[in-house]
Amino acid sequence: MSPMHRMTRSIEGARVAAPFQGESLRLGGDRATLEMHRGARFVRVDSDALRPSLFRVTRVLGGRHREDFVGVQVATEEDEATSPRGDELVLPVSYLIEKKRLRYKGYSVMVRERPRLAAGPVWNRTCAFCHNTVPLLSTLLGALAGPRASRYQGEVVDRLLPEAATFRYDVTDEGALDAALSREIVRLGAVPPAVRSAGLVRHALEITRDRFDGSKLLEVGIGCEACHGGCREHVDTPTVHPSLVPRAPYLQVRTGAPDDAPASASSDAETHACARCHQVLFSRYPWTWEGGRRNAMPGGSHISSGEARDLLLGGCRGALKCTACHDPHSADETLHLAALATVAGNTVCLSCHGALASKEALRAHAHHDPEGAGGACIACHMARKNMSLDGGLSRYHRIGSPSDPQRVLNDRPLECALCHVDKTVEQLAGTMERWWSKAYDRDALRSSYGDLGDNALRATLRRGKPHERAVAMFVLGTARDRLAAPLFGLELFDEYPLVRQYAADALRATFGDSCDVDVSQDRATLAEAISRCSRAAGVPIPGALPPGSPALPGSARPGGGSRGEGEPVED
Repeated sequence: MSPMHRMTRSIEGARVAAPFQGESLRLGGDRATLEMHRGARFVRVDSDALRPSLFRVTRVLGGRHREDFVGVQVATEEDEATSPRGDELVLPVSYLIEKKRLRYKGYSVMVRERPRLAAGPVWNRTCAFCHNTVPLLSTLLGALAGPRASRYQGEVVDRLLPEAATFRYDVTDEGALDAALSREIVRLGAVPPAVRSAGLVRHALEITRDRFDGSKLLEVGIGCEACHGGCREHVDTPTVHPSLVPRAPYLQVRTGAPDDAPASASSDAETHACARCHQVLFSRYPWTWEGGRRNAMPGGSHISSGEARDLLLGGCRGALKCTACHDPHSADETLHLAALATVAGNTVCLSCHGALASKEALRAHAHHDPEGAGGACIACHMARKNMSLDGGLSRYHRIGSPSDPQRVLNDRPLECALCHVDKTVEQLAGTMERWWSKAYDRDALRSSYGDLGDNALRATLRRGKPHERAVAMFVLGTARDRLAAPLFGLELFDEYPLVRQYAADALRATFGDSCDVDVSQDRATLAEAISRCSRAAGVPIPGALPPGSPALPGSARPGGGSRGEGEPVED
C-alpha cells in the first residue's frame, strides 16, 4: 500500500505516534492536553477566555514528520454525542514525530499569532480534498464555474500558474455536465435547482462546500483513484487504462497557450496530476520567491506542498516528471532521495544534459569539484531553501540557477550563501559574475542587503522578509554562527510563530540545550529564558521587554515591528 494512503486515517485501529498520556501544549494561559480514556483518544482544551472543551479524536492526519488530529466535541469521556451538526473539527495541536513534542496546529506555515488555543476549521472544508480520495468532479467545480466563482479548499488552482503551464477545462456537452452535476448534488443530500449550465455549476460548488463530509469520500487517504482516474473502469476492463488527466463525456482538457493541445498528450500531464494538491500557497502570507506576491504574479512557494507547481514554473517543465525522482508508491524513499543529492544522482539530469557527463565538462560548468558536494546538479539547481514540515529546509522545486538575475536581485539570501556561509554579498555576486559572465546591478543589491561587504546571511536576517530570515537562521544555526546570536534573539519576538520557532532552533543548534527556548510562553517567561541563554552562551542576546508588552510573544519585536517590506491586506 502506498504511504500516501496514510495521509488520513480513521482513528480506529490506526497506528499513532503521539503517546496521548497527558502531554500538554501551552499557549499563554491556554492549555491543550492529550488524553486516553477506555481506549479512546481525546484532546482537552482549557482556556482563560473560553469554556473548557473536550474533543474525541476521530481521525489522524499525516505520519511522516508530524501528526495532526480531527475530532468532534463531546460533553464527557463517556459521551458519544457530537456537536449539533456533527462537525469534525481540526484540533489545535500537532505532534512532531522526530522531535517528540507538541506544536500549535497551523504554526508550520506562515500564519500570524493566534489569540488562544481553540479547535480550528471544519475538517471537510479544509483538509479532506487533498488528504483523501474524492470524486474528481468535486475538485473541478471552480475551474468549470469561471474566475468569479467562490473559492473552496481542494479545488484545482491552475490560476496560480502562468497561462502556458495551465490546463484548460472546456465543457463539450452541457446537458451531460448538467446530468452529472445533478447526480452529485443528490448524492450530497440536496435538490438540484431548475437552473442549468453555469448556474448549476455554481450551485453544485456551494453544495459541495456546505455538505461534503467524511461519509462522501471515495476512500479515506490517498488511494489509486486520487491520481489515476478511471480505476474502476480499468478493473472492469483491464485493457482500458486509467488516465492522469480528467476524462468525461462532457469535458475536454487542453493545455494553455500557445499550442492548445489535448492535455492527455502533454508531457506535463503527470506533474499536473501531482499539482492537484502540490501547488498550494498556504495561508495569507503574501510573499513568494522571485520577489513575487501570492495573488499577483506569484513566484515559487517558500514552504512544503507547492513542489509540483514550482516544477511547472521552472526550466525543466515538460522534460522532467515528478516520478523521475519520487516514487509515490514507495514505502520509504529517504535513502533514494539522499542519493539524488550526490554526484550519483546526476543521472536524472544527464538524460537531457548528456554533454555534462564527463568530469571535465562538469567542472567547467559548475566551477566545483565534480566529485564533491558541489558537483551534484541539485545542489545548485534545486537549492535547499524551502521551510519543511520537520522544521528544517527542503529543496526548492522551481529548477533554475543560483545565478538567475531574478533570484539574485529579488530574493535573499543569495543561493550560493546556503553553502558558502562565510561569504559577503560582494564576494558571492562577484564570483558569479566572473564564472558565468553575468552583471548584477549593485544599487539593487544594496537595496536588498545594505552594505555589500556584509555577510550575506546576516544581512538577510537584518533586512529580509520573514521567510528569507527563517532560511538564513536555519543555515547560520547549523553553522553555529555565534555572531548571529543577537539577530536570532530579535526573531524570538517575530509576529510569525514559525519564524520564532526557527529562531529558537537556531539558538539551540548554536549553543546547545542551555538555549532551549519555548517560544509559546508569555513574554516575561520568554525573556527569562533568553537571559539564561545569554549568560550560558556568553553572548548578549536581545530580550528586554518594552513597556506595555502584550501577554503573548510575536505581536512586536523589542523596539519595533516586523522588518522587511510591509504586507498587503487580503480580505
